[in-house]
Amino acid sequence: MSAAVHAAAALLPAAGPDLTDPGAPPDPQELLLLGQLVLGVGLPALVLGLLLPFAVRPLLARWGVVDIPGERSSHQHEVLRGMGLAVAAAVLAAYGLALLTGTVEVDRSVALVVLAVAGLAAALGWAEDYRGLSVRARLAAQLGLGLAATAVLTAVLGTSVWWLPVGTLAVAAYVNMANFMDGINGISGLHGLTAGLLYAWAGASNDLTWMTAAGLAVAGGFAGFLPWNLGRGTVFLGDVGSYLLGGSLAGIAVAAFLSGVYVEYLLPPLAVYVADTTVTLLRRVRAGEVWWRPHRRHVYQRLTDTGLSHLGSALVVAGATVLVSAASLLGLRGGTTTTVLAGAFALAVLAVYLTLPELLARTARARRGRGART
Repeated sequence: MSAAVHAAAALLPAAGPDLTDPGAPPDPQELLLLGQLVLGVGLPALVLGLLLPFAVRPLLARWGVVDIPGERSSHQHEVLRGMGLAVAAAVLAAYGLALLTGTVEVDRSVALVVLAVAGLAAALGWAEDYRGLSVRARLAAQLGLGLAATAVLTAVLGTSVWWLPVGTLAVAAYVNMANFMDGINGISGLHGLTAGLLYAWAGASNDLTWMTAAGLAVAGGFAGFLPWNLGRGTVFLGDVGSYLLGGSLAGIAVAAFLSGVYVEYLLPPLAVYVADTTVTLLRRVRAGEVWWRPHRRHVYQRLTDTGLSHLGSALVVAGATVLVSAASLLGLRGGTTTTVLAGAFALAVLAVYLTLPELLARTARARRGRGART
């Protein structure tokens, strides 16, 4: 994977991300800093994520921000949505505090861009939750956000303007992917926790304190939401939360890539979401369906149809994300053979995930058949 990116980068003007240093596992001193950031950024985000819903929940009820079951719903009753407001406040407050207190000492302009992308993405999602926006207005705002963020980053980091369309599309696309994948209890909370921690590790491996702090803020905020969402699923993130998730992770990824971080750190934490939404879209187009209409055809949704609980399906997504990411990092550290084997393993994990609903359904039919014969 890295060889292809290196070749593509060589065709671009000299001003671009430095793809010559793959980073290294954190040494003891860097691990100490990582631990300090866990306490100074991740823990406050977790505490705020746990406590702020007590204040936000009555407001959502007063404003009538509820989710009514529809074609893509996995629940049967009206549920309060918009609790992503609390998560957004937790993530932005924890990360903003790290900037105000000087915890992030260098690349503060990059950190501010990431903070702005997360905050503006959440604001756009809240506008959709509270008032409703047309598809065109949402897409225009998402593309505008991606373009503005990438333009500032290219100027600050001195990278090539050829990366503008890449960053623009990456932000807009992943905001939508995170929104599409937010259809069962626990999936977004676990994704924010998993991807946030993986990005925090990537930041520590590449000496990017801003990235470590951003990843921990996302991980802590979404971990704090999990107890509210898992139980009986009495509250949902809403678009404000899923847009926050997609915007923050995409913002971190784009900023880190333009800072020279290898794609092996950045793409794998997002790979399962990208694979699920892309394959589902292609299947719907091939079937002649109106692809933009609500549906329940995502892999994670079909897993619940086979009998898995919401938490079970969400854990499958999180587990596949961890396996793909771990394999990619191992491949980055090894020689050619190790890299090829790691890439093959990561692709195999994605293939198993994408076909898992069919495999589970086939296994269930076989068991029923054996039961009927006996």
